[in-house]
Amino acid sequence: MNKVSHFEIPFDDQARAQKFYSEVFGWEINKFGDMDYWIAKTCNSDQNMKPVEPGAINGGLLKRDETGKNPVIVVDVPDIEEHLKKIETAGGKVVMPTIPIGDFGLYSRIADTEGNVIGVWQLLKKEHH
Repeated sequence: MNKVSHFEIPFDDQARAQKFYSEVFGWEINKFGDMDYWIAKTCNSDQNMKPVEPGAINGGLLKRDETGKNPVIVVDVPDIEEHLKKIETAGGKVVMPTIPIGDFGLYSRIADTEGNVIGVWQLLKKEHH
């Protein structure tokens, strides 16, 4: 069974969105590397941003785009290309081809049979320091 590991919330105005989620939910939001992406820390986490609280997940804020018009949940998979084939066989479709996210992992977005967009993530390394 593959688990939901992350969420993404699109924004039109980064500063406005960051202020909203920080003030309303107390999330700590920080820019991620040189990408146009902000990590949303929603719970106590280790140095790798992995939640230390059972059942909790962190997420991110990013500029709204064609495949990310609404919030997206992200599911961990062991082999992204294998899962993209399974998704297409089951009636889904790839709406954003796989891209590398630094040396952290591989990411793609798919649409399920109902048109919902879901993120698919393959971790490349277990630990980042």
